[in-house]
Amino acid sequence: MNGDQPTSGDRAPGFDGETGGDGETGSSRPPGKLSAGILLYRQGAGGTEVWIAHMGGPFWARKHERAWSIPKGLVEPGEDTLHAALREFAEEIGAPPPPAPYGLLAEVRQRSGKIVLAYAAELAEGELVVFVGSNTFTVEWPRGSGLLREYPEIDGARWVPLAEARTLLVAGQEPLLDALERKLSD
Repeated sequence: MNGDQPTSGDRAPGFDGETGGDGETGSSRPPGKLSAGILLYRQGAGGTEVWIAHMGGPFWARKHERAWSIPKGLVEPGEDTLHAALREFAEEIGAPPPPAPYGLLAEVRQRSGKIVLAYAAELAEGELVVFVGSNTFTVEWPRGSGLLREYPEIDGARWVPLAEARTLLVAGQEPLLDALERKLSD
C-alpha cells in the first residue's frame, strides 16, 4: 500500500495469524477462515449508497441477487486486518481504495464458517471510485472436464442504494448493512 493509506495496527479479535487461537478464551479460528474487507458508503440524492462487487466466475455468471459482496479476502498469518482489507480492495477492484478514515464496522460469520471483518469509510458525493479489473483465479470448468480456466474474482462493482444492496449481497454479509445503519443512526 502507498504511504497515503491509513494503518491501524488492528488485529482481528481472537486471531493471532499463526494458530488461529486467542490465548484468552481458548476459542480458535482455523487459518484461512478470516477475511477482511472494505464497505464504502456515501450519501446520495436517494439516501445511503454502498460500493459492492459482483463475484466472478462460472458459478456467479448468471446470478444477480445474492451474488454480490464487499471487496474482501483472506488475512495472511500475522497480517494487520486493515492492511489486508485495503490490499484485497486493490486486488479485487484493480485500483487502490480511496484515502479515507477507515474504521472497524463489524465482524460477521458467514454460513461457510468464515469470519469477515468489515472496515467502513464514508466518501463525499462525487469522490471517484472506479472498477478497473480484478485479479483472477483458476478453476476446472466445466467441472470434471479436466479443463482449467481463469476467471476474474470480481466482474464488476458499483454504487447501490442501501435497500437494493440488501437483495444483492450474499446473505452472510447482510448484517454488515445492519451495522452500517446502526452506525449512521448514532
